Amino acid sequence: MIERVAALALGLTLAGTGMAQPPVDLSVLDKDMTGPRTQVLVLGTMHLSAMPKDFKASSLDPLLDRLAAFKPQIITIEDIGGEQCDLAARHPSVYGLKYCADTDAAKAATGLDVPAAIAEVNKTLADWPAQATPAQRRHLAAMFLAANERASAYVQWLQLPEAERRAGDGLDDALVAMLRQIATRNNESYQVAARLAARLGLPRVYAVDDHTGDNIQIADKDAKAFGQSVEQAWKAGRAELDRAEAQEKTLSQASDLVPLYRLINSPDNLRIRADVNAGAALRAKSPEHYPQIWVSGWEIRNLRMVANIHQTFRERPGARVLSIVGSSHKPWFDSWLGQMQGVEIVDAEQVLK
Repeated sequence: MIERVAALALGLTLAGTGMAQPPVDLSVLDKDMTGPRTQVLVLGTMHLSAMPKDFKASSLDPLLDRLAAFKPQIITIEDIGGEQCDLAARHPSVYGLKYCADTDAAKAATGLDVPAAIAEVNKTLADWPAQATPAQRRHLAAMFLAANERASAYVQWLQLPEAERRAGDGLDDALVAMLRQIATRNNESYQVAARLAARLGLPRVYAVDDHTGDNIQIADKDAKAFGQSVEQAWKAGRAELDRAEAQEKTLSQASDLVPLYRLINSPDNLRIRADVNAGAALRAKSPEHYPQIWVSGWEIRNLRMVANIHQTFRERPGARVLSIVGSSHKPWFDSWLGQMQGVEIVDAEQVLK
């Protein structure tokens, strides 16, 4: 009895002092779940636009072989989707005047603005056949272009036989020229994600980037000082990253880029990037706290991207998901996606062996 009274008194004392109670442990909620667990592989990548001029897309073939062996059913990319592009276009005072590429050429060819094109894409995919005809693929490619989903349009284009890669069914000469130009671009959304999706027979890729949360409200007169403060913070922590990037540069010249991707996705490399990207900014001194403000925007962006990824498999428990994203995002993606119920993170190093 005495012990119970003492324990009660202690509990009341702790409650009175405002001490936080242990949080609910959400990590064990799914331990007894029924049904399959979703497998998520986050592939950190360099941005291929920064590759040497003599870069050849064929150097990615061994990487595509390993990713194809994972057999992803959903592929996400670090692009802004058509819906958010349309949102930004309707609110230029919030997001700026040039948030995404325009869809003027696709609208001229199809007669559809972005919302109408998105609706047509969703309607078409809801009844998409296992074996689509060339006409169906050309039509869907045109709809994707009008919806500002260029990588997905390219997925359909790649699945057309060479002789069928022509105008028709919504694609006019201008859109055909756009798709042919996309084929020459050094961009991981096209050269990795779209090529892999086409190889696996997937109808599309999913754009999950999101800049609505890192649109930091800084007065124009302070914008330069803000940028300089963040840049200085990054420079203060770059010694390790400079050495890592020198090694990456050497590996980027090889005819097989798998070793480069192994390095980029290694825990040590990811730790270095996370520390430079956020850690150095959090340690930086600034009267206005600009570097810390930047980190808040960075984390909000990652949170919203992770939520967008989750949305792609919301109705598909047990799906195999590949998320291709700049390597600086990977530590946040792995951590937060791994906290979601019924989700297991796949070890990228094992896939890249």
